[in-house]
Amino acid sequence: MSVKYGKFELPAKIKVEEEKSNFARFVAEPFERGYGHTVGNALRRILLTSMESPAIVSVRIEGVPHEYMAIEGVIEDMTHIVLNLKNALLRKLPTDEEHRSRDIKVISKVIDIGGDLLDKKGGQYAVTLKDLMGDSDFDLVNPDLVIFTVTKPMTRKVDLKVGIGRGYVPSERHGIAEKWADEIIVDSAFSPVRLVNYFVENTRVGQHTDYDRLILEVKTDGRISPLEALSFATQIGTMHLQVFDQLQRHPITFEQTQEELDSDRDALLAKLALKINEIELSVRSTNCLAGANIDTIAELVIMPEPEMLKFRNFGKKSLTEIKSKLEQMGLSLGMDLTRFGITRDNVKEFIADYINKRAEAETT
Repeated sequence: MSVKYGKFELPAKIKVEEEKSNFARFVAEPFERGYGHTVGNALRRILLTSMESPAIVSVRIEGVPHEYMAIEGVIEDMTHIVLNLKNALLRKLPTDEEHRSRDIKVISKVIDIGGDLLDKKGGQYAVTLKDLMGDSDFDLVNPDLVIFTVTKPMTRKVDLKVGIGRGYVPSERHGIAEKWADEIIVDSAFSPVRLVNYFVENTRVGQHTDYDRLILEVKTDGRISPLEALSFATQIGTMHLQVFDQLQRHPITFEQTQEELDSDRDALLAKLALKINEIELSVRSTNCLAGANIDTIAELVIMPEPEMLKFRNFGKKSLTEIKSKLEQMGLSLGMDLTRFGITRDNVKEFIADYINKRAEAETT
């Protein structure tokens, strides 16, 4: 048995008021009084502490045993080089299978700078992040970042380790399992979010002016966009709140206005009225449903899952495909549609009548 609660005012959509470079301002309204601060503060804390990005965690330069020394033929000392590496901005690719692993990646490069190259560059050659990591699997946000400057011909191997983490991790807290000889551990700034501000203003709903308008400003360093950051933070927050759902004793239903109910009903009926061949199923699944005399989505979703498997030539692969497609549409097999007046006995007639009425309404 569910418990019915009164209606909560919620934003219909999030507006992006300003978007430039790595900055965006988001506006959401209306919220119930107090919820602007509740939502805004939670998102701000998640954005500042929980976003992940790659960062360099250690470096090894051939012939350099520790970070407190100068390198012959290099202007910067090792301490300065480590500070430059901390400013490297790397971006992981969401679609890249390899980047989904959280294992530390090793990137090795031999820096070979001869006299001819030095002469061409006026006696100094700036080794950039692109020179060290240009062939790696990471996107470089600042590829022209100068790491060190060479003034004499040299050939040295440079090894970098790149890890993925959250927040700011000092060198002594890196859990690197297999350390190299002469490896220098680096403090790493993993968080790609530089700044988050939120403001709450009053907004009007009907005659009431005490509802909340939430303004959220997000600035990143380019490793993710502000829109990506807000999307990730929302998903992280939702995941943590779901933990408490196990305490649920009675589900809650929320009061809706008649206008909202009518809108929800029309949106659902529009989906139910779709023909099977309009939802891009495989030929096998489409033919199986046609053989079972199922022409519309309504006829499909009203069918229980065990009964589907009784159809001729209909297997678990087709069932999985159909369930996945329905899930994308916010539907499922075995739905109870009686509240809309739809039953197994009248589904064909009901949908046909709905389609005819909709066509008449569009022509008038």
